[in-house]
Amino acid sequence: MLWGEQSWRKVAAADKDAVVILPIGSCEQHGDHLPVLTDTMLVSGVADRVRAELPAERFLWLPTLWLGCSEHHRAMPGTVSLPADLYIAVLERVLEGFVADGFSRIVLLNGHGGNVVPGSQALYNVCQRHNRPDLWIVLCTYWIAGAQGIASLEVMETPRLTHACEYETSMMLTLRPDLVDMAKAKGGLRDFPSDWYHPSSPGISRVTAARGFHQMSTNGAMGDPSLATAPKGEALLTAITPEIVGFLTEFAAWPPLG
Repeated sequence: MLWGEQSWRKVAAADKDAVVILPIGSCEQHGDHLPVLTDTMLVSGVADRVRAELPAERFLWLPTLWLGCSEHHRAMPGTVSLPADLYIAVLERVLEGFVADGFSRIVLLNGHGGNVVPGSQALYNVCQRHNRPDLWIVLCTYWIAGAQGIASLEVMETPRLTHACEYETSMMLTLRPDLVDMAKAKGGLRDFPSDWYHPSSPGISRVTAARGFHQMSTNGAMGDPSLATAPKGEALLTAITPEIVGFLTEFAAWPPLG
């Protein structure tokens, strides 16, 4: 069920054990070949496919929140961002609204790496404030939740999803090919030889460091977007969708804990 298409009375009458899902994206540079709303478009596309596989009465879908925490992209024009403290405050306020409406199962379906830390802090703050065993708020980042499905694919030629890369570009070629300029699809990652820190992949780095994207990439892209194709994008979306459907189906039945 789409939250935005309901009257306030219908929201008030909705099953309070339903799962409320808020997709969150960003507006930030994505190299020379992709639009600045790429993350928002991708998470929205994932949400649409997942929603089609789930019973409408058990899941309430919000419109995608396009404004994220993209401070590390601010040096490159086109980026619109909230600093982490304000983004946390915004998410907390939104989450508190869902809780005040009586909902206790809430998912932030995330499509931007920069939202992970502040998004996690926001849900932690709200859950700690209420300290209720029945209140579940989770952050679900689509490429992490879908990692097993992605890993099963043999068509991808680079090892992982990064930024404006083969993976994101392929999915955009599937969802919005009119906005992709493959003639300009080039990676720009600066060489940084270290076994400890990988600028393109914080998830596999053994230490955390802070760098702006303009310092890590010459053009704002990483990986090799020139390898992207629409069939690869379809394969990615097809692999990710059932993983998230599986999680949400299980999440809808999680019992109280604590």
